[in-house]
Amino acid sequence: MSIDFKGRVAIVTGAGGGLGRQHALALAARGARVLVNDLGGAVDGAGGSTGAAQAVVDEIRAAGGEAIANGASVTDFGAVQAMVRQAVDAWRRIDILVNNAGILRDKSFAKMALDDFRLVMDVHLMGAVHCTKAVWPLMVEQKYGRIVMTTSSSGLYGNFGQANYGAAKMALVGLMQTLSIEGAKNNIHVNCLAPTAATRMTEGLMPEAVLRALKPEAVVPAMLVLASSDAPNRTILCAGAGTFEAAHVTLTPGAWIGTDAQAPERLAARLAEVTMQAGETVPQSGAAQGTNEVGKAMAQLAKT
Repeated sequence: MSIDFKGRVAIVTGAGGGLGRQHALALAARGARVLVNDLGGAVDGAGGSTGAAQAVVDEIRAAGGEAIANGASVTDFGAVQAMVRQAVDAWRRIDILVNNAGILRDKSFAKMALDDFRLVMDVHLMGAVHCTKAVWPLMVEQKYGRIVMTTSSSGLYGNFGQANYGAAKMALVGLMQTLSIEGAKNNIHVNCLAPTAATRMTEGLMPEAVLRALKPEAVVPAMLVLASSDAPNRTILCAGAGTFEAAHVTLTPGAWIGTDAQAPERLAARLAEVTMQAGETVPQSGAAQGTNEVGKAMAQLAKT
């Protein structure tokens, strides 16, 4: 099966360099018309210029593709709406949104300013919300859409000094979980990509030899699958150095403990049983937790 994007229109945010640039180039190489968005700021979000986005557009056009540049900040919903109108005015539709824009403001939580926490949440989480909100009505109307959220192992599993970044990245998983349910009836598939790649945002975090092995290009196949017409829905794909994995939010079978005055002590005594992963499932909605809990309670009542 060949994955191609002929006739498709894509928006890639944060696409002026690093992983976003590779996403834009790869989509264009396979036939997509691409709006390349990039604020052109520093890794911490300071400054701004459309030069980075235009340079990627020039690369795409030089290779025979179609692309336009946009310098909107994803934190500005009005600017994001104008960006979407720019794509629609040029190409009449939007099929793919890759929410890739992000910044870093790393520090231990004890030393982290609240402004740095808010800004990282604003760019990663609200930036993705703004872009998704702006394209959602179009995708509903055309009964087709592919949205890729960029999460991170720092959100899924934690990383010292990245409380703000990790919180924002895990929030995107929660956003994906619900939007994938709400969009399914209109053929809108929403997934997450957790990349490990050497970019401006990671160059100070890893040894040089490791950075050389982690080319951003190695992550791109996962994005192409998640953006394709045959994309899964509600999947967290992890990718780095040519290796691909999937992450899952699971629910253990658990145990009925009861609710009387001694329940806390019994729970503490049986905590290993409650947290045991054998038999865990991947719930299809949040209702599964309540169903499991009530089911065990009713089964216990039936015994008494």
